[in-house]
Amino acid sequence: AVAGHSFDEFHKHSAKLIRTAIFGLDEKGKIRNRFLFSQNKLVITNIDIQSVEPVDSRTRDALQKSVQLAIEITTKSQEAEARHEAERREQEAKGRLERQKIEDEAEAEKARTNLLKLQAESAAVESTGQATAEAKARADSSQIEAEAKVDQSRLSAEAEKIKAAAELAQLKARQESEIKHQKSLNELEISRARDLAAIESSKFKRIVDTIGAATLRDIAAAGPEMQLQLLKGLGLKSFMITDGNSPVNLFNTAGGLIGANVGQ
Repeated sequence: AVAGHSFDEFHKHSAKLIRTAIFGLDEKGKIRNRFLFSQNKLVITNIDIQSVEPVDSRTRDALQKSVQLAIEITTKSQEAEARHEAERREQEAKGRLERQKIEDEAEAEKARTNLLKLQAESAAVESTGQATAEAKARADSSQIEAEAKVDQSRLSAEAEKIKAAAELAQLKARQESEIKHQKSLNELEISRARDLAAIESSKFKRIVDTIGAATLRDIAAAGPEMQLQLLKGLGLKSFMITDGNSPVNLFNTAGGLIGANVGQ
């Protein structure tokens, strides 16, 4: 029952599939809450799944590598996104700082212009005649020059603002492109790892299907030395056969203990 499901489905619903395989389903399609051994009246009402792993070592190693690779790829992707976000925020902060600096310089220049204007008016009050005219002319000249500098500063600030916005937009577009490219590469790597795991699982299933029920009965009925020779000829290291009535110790899967005789 478990072998008939894909790796993704088993990985997401392993507990439910194992309980279904042990307790079975009732007429309403729900998992039964007990399993009775009619031979000794032993009743199992619950199971504790401590670990789940494939019997075939190659399949187990391939699945472990697939999970580790997926975790590593996800971690690297998150690190790249965090790094790009930090760079984007740093660029925004630098842009705001530059704009504020330019605006402060413009305000300082404007204040200096007002100061020159006040100084010119004060000199005009103290002087008369030509001196007043000259002082006013110098003030007007200074005012015109100061206003020109203010305009220049304002235009420079706008230019820097436009430049900073363009650089920020360019950086954002480049970061989005890099993130999209990295995500595509990550998806390809995960798909490749899943395909390799599916190939190993399918290979093991084909080996078992190729052996067939008759060969399994011959191996079970043969003596230890004959079983060893048959297993070597089939390219297998170990196997387990049960008739479905013998209880299997599910609380110690690593030991693989069998509680009854092998099926005939």
